[in-house]
Amino acid sequence: MSDMSEKQEPYEEGKRAGIHPLIVIFAVLIGLWLFVFLIVPSSKNKQATGTEGPTGPVIEDPEAAPVLFKVYATVSDMNAISITVPPEATDSQVAGLLKRFKQNRLSGTLTDLLPATTPGHKLGDHAVANIYVVSDAKYAQADVIRILTRGAHAPGNLYPQAVPFEVAMEAIRGHYRIDLNDTGNPDSASLGFADESGVHSQHYRKIF
Repeated sequence: MSDMSEKQEPYEEGKRAGIHPLIVIFAVLIGLWLFVFLIVPSSKNKQATGTEGPTGPVIEDPEAAPVLFKVYATVSDMNAISITVPPEATDSQVAGLLKRFKQNRLSGTLTDLLPATTPGHKLGDHAVANIYVVSDAKYAQADVIRILTRGAHAPGNLYPQAVPFEVAMEAIRGHYRIDLNDTGNPDSASLGFADESGVHSQHYRKIF
């Protein structure tokens, strides 16, 4: 025991004991960097959470046959309509259908294709409208359309959701919005879906 005690270095005042603080600081910084790099998702991996979605041109097939559609639900309190198209309908066909709706709106004949969303309105029977195109009829239900029209940020405690917004959004094949009160941008259409805050589905593509 006496030999071991003799080999221990005596305490010297001013001599630092333990790990140097700079080593600790560097270790913490490296740990934070690894956390950010490996754990926190980058903006490239974020889906449906930002305002910037794909806006490239939609590639259309000019020879694509017009797609058949069926009006499934009219949600009067939301000025909204859901329509269904066959699952095999192509994106080009869906885009062509939404452009057809716009042409009919401009010619005043949209009521020939779709029920009025604002009957008797001074700006017309489709002064305000949200038209949703789906292939799976369970996402054409009125309750689902209400969830989509309220948007991603509607408080869930006030509006219980039978289907999560994110799930319903991904089922939308196409969306046509009309608001003739907005003279600068009276209508817009897209493949997929984006709400007013910019939250968008993975396959969102702006058509016009």
